[in-house]
Amino acid sequence: MLANIHNRLEIVSRWAVWVGGAALMAAALMVTVDVLARKFVGITMSGSDEYSGYVFSATTTWAYSFCLLHRSNVRIDAFYSLLPKPVAACLDVVGCILLFYYMSVMTYYAGISFGNSWQSNSVSITTLGTPQWIPQLFWFAGLLLFLITLVFVTLYATLSLFQRNWELVAKLIGVPSIAEVMEEETHGQDVVLATGDGAEGTR
Repeated sequence: MLANIHNRLEIVSRWAVWVGGAALMAAALMVTVDVLARKFVGITMSGSDEYSGYVFSATTTWAYSFCLLHRSNVRIDAFYSLLPKPVAACLDVVGCILLFYYMSVMTYYAGISFGNSWQSNSVSITTLGTPQWIPQLFWFAGLLLFLITLVFVTLYATLSLFQRNWELVAKLIGVPSIAEVMEEETHGQDVVLATGDGAEGTR
């Protein structure tokens, strides 16, 4: 059942990444048109910079869950790979718990910020007067999705830790090996790894 929930969250996070990526492409296109129109026609699209900032801040949070599920977050693993599997698994779970604490605080205050903007009908100080609750809604939704995903992954990994399933803990929240990274990047297409993680063992 837990594996099924994990897969469903992966599907949701993948859709969130695609939607966020499409929004970023649209924002980039809008800024490009604005720059070209200003250069060659002398006309400017008011608000392209403002809206692109909103899109960037919101879509960044929408990618958090995908990053967590695919273990794409940057970590310093100079000594990590030398640790015994039980120790590494414990550190992974502790790291998830600390991340959950940080994100719960951040999401809480993001929700307060959104609620205040909604109640007071705050608008931007630009000529567009954009209601601030609109971009904050998408920003808060991304954080909330990440927090939900993080809670599940932390519980899943903790349960696996109590069951002494070190391999599953590593698969859920551990640092990916070079072989796993190459598999993710190439989707397994015509890639053969020799024994070990050496880059020289690939073709």
